[in-house]
Amino acid sequence: MSVDTANHVITNIQADFADKKDSRYLQSIVGNTSKRLDKFGLHIDSVLADTGFSSGENYKKLEETGIRAYIPVHGQFEGGREGFVYDKENDRWKCPNNKYLVFKKVKPDAKGNGFRHYRTCRKDCREWPFKSQCIGNQHECQLRVTIYKDYYERTIKRVNSSFGKRMKYLRQSTVEPVFGSLINYFGMRKVNTHGIDLAHKSMLMSAIAYNLKKYMKYCPRIINLKVETVPHCIEMIRNFFSFLFSVKNYQYSF
Repeated sequence: MSVDTANHVITNIQADFADKKDSRYLQSIVGNTSKRLDKFGLHIDSVLADTGFSSGENYKKLEETGIRAYIPVHGQFEGGREGFVYDKENDRWKCPNNKYLVFKKVKPDAKGNGFRHYRTCRKDCREWPFKSQCIGNQHECQLRVTIYKDYYERTIKRVNSSFGKRMKYLRQSTVEPVFGSLINYFGMRKVNTHGIDLAHKSMLMSAIAYNLKKYMKYCPRIINLKVETVPHCIEMIRNFFSFLFSVKNYQYSF
């Protein structure tokens, strides 16, 4: 489910199978939401989600489409190793033994996630006094790093910023109450249907009922102003705007 942060309106809801991680369905959720909002001239600026939707593939896709992702990075993220320094120019890692782990190949793991593999030579670690603590029973030091390392690092920096922390609390105050309302008041505590199509239909009906209720309560603020045109006031306003637009360098703070 996706919810807008302004009025807590459900913008997309869908049923998916539970045999895959939530992160596998993020792109379809964002895609369906974008198609729906594009019809009204609206564009998704940022996506707020919990850690379950974290993946390098999602970060890359969102960044390519111009969407800022405020999704905390999962604890299984492999972006290096403590004490190892990355040499970006030569694409290698420097270990505490002052030896270099050079790039060998890109290899996916059992789940299909791509990793860049780095390794030292056997002779580099042969005389290392802390060999047992560093590499155990192996002959050389090995390191693997996700192929989406740059995307992860940019996301970590964005999430840990002061604005990113505000986005975290905004997500909690936006999505969680909607989930609670659907479960407790709109029949989503248990779906008594067979098949994903009927489950999807039930979720759609609950979302429609929820949005209709919000629409009936929505009262746009209408202000009636009575303006009296006074000649000298009009001249003052004209001079003010002339001065305002003559300023070239200005900033807005939000």
